[in-house]
Amino acid sequence: MTRPDPVRHDNAKVMNRFELTKRLVGRLKHGEAVIGGIGNTNFDLWASGQREQNFYMLGSMGLAIPIALGVAIAQPRRHVVALEGDGSLLMQLGCLTTVGMLGTRNLTIVVMDNHIYQITGAQPTATAAGTDIVAIAQAAGIARSAWAADEADFERLVDQALAQSGSEGGGPTLIAVRIDDKPAVATTERDPVKIRQTFMRGIAAQSG
Repeated sequence: MTRPDPVRHDNAKVMNRFELTKRLVGRLKHGEAVIGGIGNTNFDLWASGQREQNFYMLGSMGLAIPIALGVAIAQPRRHVVALEGDGSLLMQLGCLTTVGMLGTRNLTIVVMDNHIYQITGAQPTATAAGTDIVAIAQAAGIARSAWAADEADFERLVDQALAQSGSEGGGPTLIAVRIDDKPAVATTERDPVKIRQTFMRGIAAQSG
């Protein structure tokens, strides 16, 4: 019996960011915090439902994972998800080594890879030339890193990450997905003070 080829960056199904984001949000049942990277990543998070536990990045490219890591360390009983694009992650690759070194169990990173800097003119990123985000993450010490083969596999990987959040011997998870170049379906309300206050209230870091 022939085994299927392992999922790699060049044979994963190309999916849609908004559809994947909806599937992710629909699986969050315990007040998980979600940090959406700049641009289309947080636009589609916004369109998937405005949870108080969502934080929408505005103009800080590459910082979704560092912020998510900080929240995960500050609140170890809360699972934290970072949603990031390939371009933003490539700008801040060093954050993966910090995540791998710290081994924070309640952190999941979802990287949406469409091979382009979509909102600045669709210039190709390094992943278009073969850079493999999962291979980099694994080399940085994030052992639980994988490409999602398709939508069902994405849901399986998300469920697995959420279930392993507090398990002994677990660690952070990185899920990479291939996505198309369709634009986001909505635009985040650009009110940084409101975004901050709502998020802090949502994770009980601030009353009122």
